[in-house]
Amino acid sequence: MACVLEAPLRMSVLSEVTASSRHYVDRLFDLDPQKVLQGVMLLYLLQQETSSTELRTECAVVLGSLAMGTENNVKSLLDCHIIPALLQGLLSPDLKFIEACLRCLRTIFISPVTPEDLLYTDATVISHLMALLSRSRYTQEYICQIFSHCCKLQHWHSCGFKSLPQPLLCANGPDHQTILFNHGAVQNIAHLLVSTSYKVRMQALKCFSVLAFENPQVSMTLVNVSVDGELLPQIFVKMLQRDKPIEMQVTSAKCLTSMCRAGAIRTDDSCIVLKTLPCLVRMCSKERLLEERVEGAETLAYLIETDVELQRIASITDHLIVMLADYFKYPSSVSAITDIKRLDHDLKHAHELRQAAFKLYASLGANDEDIRKKIIETENMMDRIVNGLSESSIKVRLAAVRCLHSLSRSVQQLRTSFQDHAVWKPLMKVLQNAPNEILVVASSTLCNLLLEFSPSKEPILESGAIELLCSLTQSENLALRVNGIWALMNMAFQAEQKIKSDILRGLSTEQLFQLLSDSDVNVLMKTLGLLRNLLSTRPHIDHIMSTHGKQIMQAVTLILEGEHNIEVKEQTLCILANIADGTTAKELIMTNDDILQKIKYYMSHSNAKLQLAAMFCISNLIWNEEEGSQERQDKLRDMGIVDILHKLSQSSDPNLCDKAKTALQQYLA
Repeated sequence: MACVLEAPLRMSVLSEVTASSRHYVDRLFDLDPQKVLQGVMLLYLLQQETSSTELRTECAVVLGSLAMGTENNVKSLLDCHIIPALLQGLLSPDLKFIEACLRCLRTIFISPVTPEDLLYTDATVISHLMALLSRSRYTQEYICQIFSHCCKLQHWHSCGFKSLPQPLLCANGPDHQTILFNHGAVQNIAHLLVSTSYKVRMQALKCFSVLAFENPQVSMTLVNVSVDGELLPQIFVKMLQRDKPIEMQVTSAKCLTSMCRAGAIRTDDSCIVLKTLPCLVRMCSKERLLEERVEGAETLAYLIETDVELQRIASITDHLIVMLADYFKYPSSVSAITDIKRLDHDLKHAHELRQAAFKLYASLGANDEDIRKKIIETENMMDRIVNGLSESSIKVRLAAVRCLHSLSRSVQQLRTSFQDHAVWKPLMKVLQNAPNEILVVASSTLCNLLLEFSPSKEPILESGAIELLCSLTQSENLALRVNGIWALMNMAFQAEQKIKSDILRGLSTEQLFQLLSDSDVNVLMKTLGLLRNLLSTRPHIDHIMSTHGKQIMQAVTLILEGEHNIEVKEQTLCILANIADGTTAKELIMTNDDILQKIKYYMSHSNAKLQLAAMFCISNLIWNEEEGSQERQDKLRDMGIVDILHKLSQSSDPNLCDKAKTALQQYLA
């Protein structure tokens, strides 16, 4: 935007503007063009080398005040290219001006409307910021704060500032953590943890908490860095102590949690078991502020998510399971009557509290049956989960589904609590229309509810689940394809012939072939598992092979000829063994010389699992008690099968040896 200054802006005017002057701050970006012009003039003066350093510093201060106003203020400043102007100001030799520019940059970058990637559009910026860390405690505080807000686990995309030189990143470039790490962030920031300034220590700590998150490279480096002869994990543990500010305790716990999850610290290390975990449990207590309870619960959920022993320890620490039930009691009825401000505060945090509680319950109940039982027996727990599935907040819905998924791993609960509360009904509703992130977890939960021993299986089938699951198998999302076919596999296990026919009809032959040629081995294995479950019990085998035999045999051939792992080929041979167990279906194998030669080949394979699976096919084909067995035995003898059986009867593998001897007895009978 071009502008013409009719008269210089007086110094006295700038000096009167402070961060508290909201009226002046907001009207600088009024719709009135004359008032908008005043804001642009500040940027213009900031960039004029002819302006005095004092004037430029005042401009940076006022622009920082503007950024503290509304989000629209920040958007307007971004539209005026304030960030390149402020970054240019960092090249000044004047420390006060540099600090003012950094303070303004800090305020802009902590705004939710500012894209973090704007910090990374010029390759020289990060290096220069690292160099400025040594200038003063203010540069240390502001730069660490900027880094912690601009360090995200995502790839960079063009921000539209095409005029800036030396693009550092591209759409497939390194993430923010890697860039900061490669520019020496760990070494440059570590010593700030022992600064005399509390604000500097806190911002350095926050910076490490985001740098280490899900980053093994950073975490492995941090664990070996020492400051004044003390390793960083030891410094973090000191910051966990009860006499330290809560903010410091929580952030230190987050650093140690990230390092533990990245494998840099063992889960049974005393700093995790005796320090980090108890600290995070403390943060969940009623005595803490609501926002502290949220952060404590979410961090603890992440810490224990994959470790059975940590889940067990957490579950018996300070009555945590019961303590979490309190998270669902906001806003309280008392606050609604006596304190409007308190009600407003509670309402703002109520969703976050429920989300955090569901997440932590999900982690606690991920593995241990006794813990799951304690969770479900907690006051109104199943009702809370069911209510959570229909909440307006997507984050709460997702956390509730995760909690349900965790609890659905319990055979006992599937048969009792899940049935008593008809959990399948709201779950099916969630699956009708939800974002993919919720669909993935909800469909995983449905897989468990469709297991053979689950009472929910039948009503789920009656509610039209087959059509829904068949549609999931066509998703571009890999996890949804896996879950869709997995649920169908569970559904087909020991199912009636009608259900099996409905599944095949819903999938269609074309889609079945698509799944069998999927590049992901999990999709392929689950599809083969589905076929194996469909082709069980003789009447079902014969019926399905009479309608889909040609296509199934073609698919089996393609997989046995393809470059697949042992497990895939073993599952495919097991499908052939099931077909060979049919009354009429076995003729589709006996009349297919190509398939017979493949079975013969796998009988002599170097892998015992494949040999055994091929032997099952032969045993089912030659079984004496079945009609036509003599003709089948003769044909297989002519192919040299008996000779292979004799060799296998001498095998050192007891399973192969026994199976071969049993098959040979069919020839002698």
